[in-house]
Amino acid sequence: MFVELMPVLADRTVMITVARLNDDAIRVNVIPQRTGENENVALATPFSITGTPAELDAELSIHLLGYVDSHRQLRTTLAEAKSQMDAAAKAAQEEAKRKTAERKKKPEGKGTEEEKGAEEEKPTQPTVETSSDAKTEPAPSLFGD
Repeated sequence: MFVELMPVLADRTVMITVARLNDDAIRVNVIPQRTGENENVALATPFSITGTPAELDAELSIHLLGYVDSHRQLRTTLAEAKSQMDAAAKAAQEEAKRKTAERKKKPEGKGTEEEKGAEEEKPTQPTVETSSDAKTEPAPSLFGD
């Protein structure tokens, strides 16, 4: 049982409680303690198993192996996610700094090349040609006047 717990015990305290429930049932709780206030609460999820003394003697180590493996995977996944989020935040900050530096370098009122191109591509108002011979009639009213 303790060999299986060694990976969890490497970086945290683990509390183990054993309680007799009735004449032939025992409950074993394995409760890992958080290493700090900033640590994810999921890493302190307790493991609890109930059975007869014979069942626990035969199967506790198997179930502890599964629990410790899940704990290790969760710790790795959380560390990877934190690393990726930190990298993304750093990249976003660098991008924001770069854009701010570009804006400061640009003379005021000139705009970027894209803005200049957009101004040149603005559509002009269509011109309406009328001739003096054309008769204009008022448009019909929508209200039946």
